[in-house]
Amino acid sequence: MTDSLTLTAEGLIRAIAGVGFGSDAVREFLYTGGPVLLLIFLVTLILWFLIAERFWFFVMQSKPYGQQLVNQWNALPDHHSWSAQVTREKLLSEARLKFSAMLGMIRTLIAIAPLLGLLGTVSGMIEVFDVIAFSGSSNVRAMASGISKCTLSTMAGLVVAISGVYFINLLQRYSERSIQQLSDQMQTQADSSPIPNTGLEAQYAS
Repeated sequence: MTDSLTLTAEGLIRAIAGVGFGSDAVREFLYTGGPVLLLIFLVTLILWFLIAERFWFFVMQSKPYGQQLVNQWNALPDHHSWSAQVTREKLLSEARLKFSAMLGMIRTLIAIAPLLGLLGTVSGMIEVFDVIAFSGSSNVRAMASGISKCTLSTMAGLVVAISGVYFINLLQRYSERSIQQLSDQMQTQADSSPIPNTGLEAQYAS
């Protein structure tokens, strides 16, 4: 069962490397890294797709979307009442959800990448120990294959995680800055005024 899964994963690696890349070095890298490196490769594709989508949103769509919310705020007949403040908080909450969309998924993929690298390290060491158990330490070529899976998968997982941490922090700053700009544009003189007591609060106040 394990051998069939390994052969299937190796076939996928060859197919992806052959179709998506023309470089023999990249094909060899994916093939040498083993099945776990394929998982890291797929995680990396999803991660960078989401990062690119977020950058596209902040560059091309965030300003029109923010202006749309500001226009909704400016269209209100009254900006100083309690209901206006509730509407303002509602618009800002919608903006937070929009600006922070997919950031949680990006953080999850960043956390998964080094764990997959650790999984590749463990699977590579198991392969090395299997070679030592069956043929001793004389089969250097088979041992080198397991060691390659250890090092390549670990390196790939760390590289993906380190680069992803930089960009998620950058996207987080963009999100917080955009929300703060919207909050400033919707600022009113009545923001610091107390909210009138209603219901039970009015009873306690009396």
